[in-house]
Amino acid sequence: MNQLFTPYTFGSLTLPNRLVRSATAERMAVPDGEIPQKMMDFYRRLTQGGVGLIITGHMYVHPTGKAHPEMTGVYSDKLLDGLSQLADVIQAEGGLVAVQINHAGLKADPETVPEPLAPSAVVDERLTNRMPRGLTVEEIEELIDAFGQAARRVKQAGFDAVQIHSAHGYLGSQFLSPAANRRTDEWGGSLENRMRFLRRVSAAVRAQVGPVYPVFTKLGMQDGFDDGLTLEEGAQVAAALKGMGLDAVELSSGFGSKTLTSSRKGVRRPKEEAYFLSYARAVREVTDLPLMLVGGMRSRQVMEQLLADGEVDFVSMSRPLINDPDFPNKLRAGELERSGCISANNCWAREMDAGIACKCPVEKVDA
Repeated sequence: MNQLFTPYTFGSLTLPNRLVRSATAERMAVPDGEIPQKMMDFYRRLTQGGVGLIITGHMYVHPTGKAHPEMTGVYSDKLLDGLSQLADVIQAEGGLVAVQINHAGLKADPETVPEPLAPSAVVDERLTNRMPRGLTVEEIEELIDAFGQAARRVKQAGFDAVQIHSAHGYLGSQFLSPAANRRTDEWGGSLENRMRFLRRVSAAVRAQVGPVYPVFTKLGMQDGFDDGLTLEEGAQVAAALKGMGLDAVELSSGFGSKTLTSSRKGVRRPKEEAYFLSYARAVREVTDLPLMLVGGMRSRQVMEQLLADGEVDFVSMSRPLINDPDFPNKLRAGELERSGCISANNCWAREMDAGIACKCPVEKVDA
């Protein structure tokens, strides 16, 4: 049975199909994090393409957590009007949208965050070339509350769900990683202690949005270096998510490395797709939470097989939708069997605030 365009529910949210737009930074916001018209237009066009759920690019929950100058903000009530307008734009086209909330930690933008904050004062070229300042316990509590308040704004603005970012080497990922988190107090050391930040953030978010509103996470399953988060530990984190009150999990990498990046180049054949499938298999063994899997999804054949085999419940992607927002509609209509995206990572203009758009030549794809 073809499942790609069948409805599926996680938490209280029913998606019309199994295709999820995985969060990717738009790099369009103005300096204070406000949303400009071009970002509204970008999401309107993306929604028209037929994807089941849009997860916005990450939005920073606190001024110290800004990852790049053009990052969208969700750190203040003054941003609510723009956020509400964005939700309205997407929902007016019949779309569903979740906001990804994040803090960059040691990966904060040096132009706007002169002193990056992190679990520990560690400088390591695999993590960052800047020396961060280790967070005090009081500051950790402040950031936990910032995540909760950001989730409140997401719900208040009318979005359909909220996703907590715990991947790609940002703060949530940093707390989980023994390479970045070298604390000796209750926030570091054992995996249980390193999970404390995610556990407390999840509780703060749930306290603000209530028991029914959909809350899920993007989890970096392993870091890609020997002293980082391992796949076995990542599976243990995944096993704990349901108990944290989360409704689903999207699986990706942690910090990544030269051999384990979150977006591989040159995905051109079916056997190169779904390159994080081992993560889904590990997580399926330890939790019944609905799974979203990102990582080189390009062809209908691969996506349908993943769903038919019960490996995942949703297929996440971003670069194919940058290449062609209409990709879901074309798959549904039988006009395409695979994306024309050549996975070159040419997704941003040289002028970063121009935002994401495919800069690759158009490639003929199979009809």
